[in-house]
Amino acid sequence: MPVTLTSLRDFAQLPFDEVIDVRAPSEYAEDHMPGAISLPVLSDDERARVGTIYVQQDAFLARKIGAALVARNAATHLEGPLADRDGGWRPLLYCWRGGQRSGSFASILAQIGWRVDIVAGGYKTYRNLVVDMLHRHPLSQRIVRLDGLTGSGKTEVLARIAAQGGTVIDLEGLARHRGSAFGAMPGGQPSQKAFETALAQRLATLPEDATILVEAEAARIGDIRLPPSLWTAMRASPRIMLDADLPDRARYLARTYAGDVAAQQQVTQSLDLLVPLQGRAQVAAWQAQAAASEWETLAGDLMARHYDPRYLRAQERYTPPAAHVPITPDGPGFDRAAEGVMAALTRI
Repeated sequence: MPVTLTSLRDFAQLPFDEVIDVRAPSEYAEDHMPGAISLPVLSDDERARVGTIYVQQDAFLARKIGAALVARNAATHLEGPLADRDGGWRPLLYCWRGGQRSGSFASILAQIGWRVDIVAGGYKTYRNLVVDMLHRHPLSQRIVRLDGLTGSGKTEVLARIAAQGGTVIDLEGLARHRGSAFGAMPGGQPSQKAFETALAQRLATLPEDATILVEAEAARIGDIRLPPSLWTAMRASPRIMLDADLPDRARYLARTYAGDVAAQQQVTQSLDLLVPLQGRAQVAAWQAQAAASEWETLAGDLMARHYDPRYLRAQERYTPPAAHVPITPDGPGFDRAAEGVMAALTRI
C-alpha cells in the first residue's frame, strides 16, 4: 500500500528498515531522500532508450523493453546488494513520481515475501515538502547569527557550541564550502536540491520553538543559494559578534593553511578571482607571498586590504550586534568564546 508523506518530521519515524531509490543514478546523484540507497531499476542510458522508444515508436514496445530491463536489473540487485536481507526485512521504495519503476520492483520483492511499500507520489512528494518548508512558509524556529570578521574562528566556535549541547546548524558544512574565494572543499559542493534536503531534514529534527545558531553568511555559499525562508529569517535575526584582533586572526589563518600543500595551491589559484577587485599587480604580490609560504603576512594583508573593508561596508545595512564576545582564535580561545556565546544566547 502506498505510503503518503505529509510531513518531513514524520519521515524519520516511518517503520521501514531501508529506503530505496530506484531512479536512475543521475537522478539519485542530484538529490534523494535522506538515508536512501540507490538501486536503479533502469540506468541513465536505459531510461533514455525506453523514453525515446515510447515517444518516437510505440508505447507498448517501450513498456515491454522496459519490463525486461527492470527484471534484469532487479535480479542483479537481488543477487548483489540485497542478497543478505532476511525474511523480516521491510523496505520502502520510491521513484520520480508515477510509481511505475518503484511499483515494478516492489511487486518482485513482494513475491519473494518481503513487506514492501512505495512512496505515493515518489521523490516529487518529498521535494514538495522541502520546498514548502524552505521556500513557501516562514521558519518556525528562531535564528541567531554568529558573526565576526574573517579569521575570527566562527566555524570552530560553532563546533564547540554544538559539542556543549547548543543547537547549531553548520551551513558551510552542509554546503561543503567555507564561503569565500578560498572556500572550496575537496569533492565539490552538493547540488542545490541536495543542500536543501539536508537543511530541511536538519530543521525537521529540531523543535519548532528552538533557537538555532548559524554562522552569518551572505545569500550564497559558493554556488549554493540560501533558500528564501532561511535567508529572510537570518536577515531579521539578532547577531552575536566575535571580536578578534587582526594579528590573532592572521596567525589563525596561517596555522590553518601551513603545511597543507593542496590548500596552498588552492589559495594561489583562488587569488586570481580577486583581480577584478584588487588589480593584477596586487594579486601578483599576494601570490608571491603564497609561493614563499608567508601565510601570516598574506592573511593579514588580505584581511586589511580586501575582506575587512568589504565586511564593514556590508555591516552598515544591519542593526548593531545584540552582543559582543571577545575571542583569541586558538584552542582555549574557542572554548572560552563558545561559553560566552552560550551565555549571550540566554540574554537576547
